[in-house]
Amino acid sequence: MAFTFKLNTRNPIFFTITNTSSYDPLLKNARRSGFLSFRFSASTTSSGSSAAEAFEEGELERPKWAGETPLSRLVGALISIKPLFSVLKLGARQVFISTAEKTNIPWREMTKEILDSDVYKELESIENPAIVYPDYYLNPFHAYDEGNLSWLAAAEVEAATMSMVRRAIPYASSLDEANQIVRGNWLDAIEKHHQQYSADFSIRDILDIGCSAGVSTGYIADKYPSAKVTGLDLSPYFLSVAQYKEKKRNQRKNPISWIHANGEDTGLPSESFDLVSIAYVFHECPERAIRNIVKESFRLLRPGGTIAITDNSPKSKILQELPPVLFTLMKSTEPFLDEYYLTDLERVMKDTGFANVQTVLTDPRHRTVTATVPY
Repeated sequence: MAFTFKLNTRNPIFFTITNTSSYDPLLKNARRSGFLSFRFSASTTSSGSSAAEAFEEGELERPKWAGETPLSRLVGALISIKPLFSVLKLGARQVFISTAEKTNIPWREMTKEILDSDVYKELESIENPAIVYPDYYLNPFHAYDEGNLSWLAAAEVEAATMSMVRRAIPYASSLDEANQIVRGNWLDAIEKHHQQYSADFSIRDILDIGCSAGVSTGYIADKYPSAKVTGLDLSPYFLSVAQYKEKKRNQRKNPISWIHANGEDTGLPSESFDLVSIAYVFHECPERAIRNIVKESFRLLRPGGTIAITDNSPKSKILQELPPVLFTLMKSTEPFLDEYYLTDLERVMKDTGFANVQTVLTDPRHRTVTATVPY
């Protein structure tokens, strides 16, 4: 079985994948379902959409393309075809880059700036040589064969995050406006929850689990400038970029600390934080890791402390209505997406012991789930 990939140079958000091999019944069925009409636009919402329309929930508990549905199994069967999987990864990567640059995010330029810098010097002070990586973390992620354990992934993650924000708010006139909605609503949800249920003590110590290259960590530190903020991640490459970029910015009153550790078993003292944030992490985790990280967060929080988890919303109308090829591409770069959508996160948090579990759609694609450790 062989495939060819062709990017539309006149409009790079379109591409075509062609099966050049002989008859294959699985691919024939996929064509009937519309899966191999691989010429598509990566934009799923028109620029004229209003905020009210974009925040609408879908009619389902989760997308039909996720979980154990026939549609999900068909997508999984397609992705399991190795030649097609390789082409899908290539297509996904090219779409990520071209759509970012189409919205004035200089992906290649930002990546080159990091790769040509002295960021590599940070690794020695960051990396914990005693780390044993869990098996799931060694899988390819986001079209990188090494997953998050590579300099290229670390160099590109900030541009990828910017692109994610622009996709979430396609009607925004600028990246700043999109961030005001995505990041602003997320931080507002944290603040409102903590004020409602834990207003009698301030947020002094914050842990950002799965902090990546420190983008979410920086927003939290800006929101709570008097707090001591720690970013924790399994990738020493991401943390090296986070530390390098943090050193280049204006000095904070309380500098961010970076820890190379596993969010499932951090080794940090119990009851040592007032806020634990987990941003855009769980869709990359199997269910067992999600449960372990929630349990570890409960141990780390002081009584009255707040946990805040933001990630893809299974009830997002936009995600439920993604075109077949777009969600096929997405699932080809996210190996644990089905497990994430099948996990009842609110139930996991309640079973762990959290109280006041609340979920709000904080942008068209993402939910923020907040909860409290009981006094």
